[in-house]
Amino acid sequence: MRASALQDKFAAGVALLDGGTITSTDAWGKHLFVHVSPSGDREPVWLHVHLGLYGKFQHGRGEPAAPWGALRLRLESEQGWADLRGATACELLDEVARQQVIGRLGADPLRRNSDPEQPWARISRSRTAIGALLMDQAVVAGIGNVYRAEILFRHGIDPHRPGREVSFEQWQELWSDLQVLMRAGVRSGKIITTRPDDRPRGRRTAATVRREDSHYVYRRAGQPCRQCGTPVATQEMVARNLYWCPKDQPS
Repeated sequence: MRASALQDKFAAGVALLDGGTITSTDAWGKHLFVHVSPSGDREPVWLHVHLGLYGKFQHGRGEPAAPWGALRLRLESEQGWADLRGATACELLDEVARQQVIGRLGADPLRRNSDPEQPWARISRSRTAIGALLMDQAVVAGIGNVYRAEILFRHGIDPHRPGREVSFEQWQELWSDLQVLMRAGVRSGKIITTRPDDRPRGRRTAATVRREDSHYVYRRAGQPCRQCGTPVATQEMVARNLYWCPKDQPS
C-alpha cells in the first residue's frame, strides 16, 4: 500500500506505513487495529485508530480525489483507498502497547468470545447509575450513546438505577439483546433499535427504515413515547445527553 497525509503530526507514521503490507485487522470496542508489515526488515506494527466523536473514515475504489482538508492519513492500494480525518487516536503500536490498550477495555458484545460476567462483576457491586456504567468503556467496550439509551428502554430499566440493583437475569437479557442489535448494525451499516411492529407499515426492514423511525427514545426529547405516549425525558449523564421514558422505565 501507499501512505500519505496532509497533517505533519503523523508524518513519521506515514513514512513507516508507506510501502508496507496490511496482513490483518482487528477491532475491540471503538478501537481499530490494522496489522502492517513495513517494507524492508522492520518489525511489524499495529496502526491504532479511535474515531472519537468527530473522526471519520471515507473509502472507495479507483482513484481517490485530490487530498483536501485536515487529512490525517490516506492509504491506497490496488484494492482501493481510505482517508482518515478527525480521529481521536491515530498512532503506531507494537504488540505490547496494543495489549495494554485492550487491557483497559471491558467485554465487547461484538466479539464472540466475550464473557458477559466480566462486566457484571463490576456492575453488580456498583452504586453508579447503570446509564453511566454502560458508557464506561472499561466496563463494556463499544456501546455508544444511542445503544445506551435504546437498550435500557427496550428492557424497561431506569438509566438512573444503581448497577447493583440490576438483577443478573436482567443483565443477561440486556447483554444478549446488545449482541443482536450491534451485530445487526454492523451488517446493515445503520443503528436500528425499534422492533418491526413498532415502525410504520412498509418500513419494517432495515433497508426501508427511515432515521426518524429507527429509535425509541434517542434524540426524541419531548416527543411521545412510541409505547405509552409519555413525553421522552432528557438530561446530561457522563457528558452526553441521556434519553428515557419516565413511565416505561420507572424508577
